[in-house]
Amino acid sequence: MTQQLPIGTGVILFAHGSRDPLWRLPIDAVAQSMRQRWPHLPVACAFLELTTPDLPTVVEQLMGQGLSQLRIVPMFLGVGRHAREDLPKLVDELQQAYPQMQFQLTPSVGEHPAMTTLMGDIAAGSA
Repeated sequence: MTQQLPIGTGVILFAHGSRDPLWRLPIDAVAQSMRQRWPHLPVACAFLELTTPDLPTVVEQLMGQGLSQLRIVPMFLGVGRHAREDLPKLVDELQQAYPQMQFQLTPSVGEHPAMTTLMGDIAAGSA
């Protein structure tokens, strides 16, 4: 993170989910890495389907920690219907249910120029 998130902010890494329990390991690894790098930053994983916990459950857990802002980061490489339609609708519903909470929905990680560069580096064997 180049700039520090405001105090009272938590991060939710949001992914699709899978029936395969090993599928979630990379998302959990990102969360663990973030916790090690920024120990005071609350970080949690949430999933759209097939894997728990879901987004509303994680929002309630983080609200219970006294947070007032949640940054939701879609951990999608491609931007399909889930990222374009389902997730924004879910966040709108959460905003209506919890008007005291500020939600920031970021673009999917696959849209970030740094991710594009990193994937190219990995593919070229230079990462």
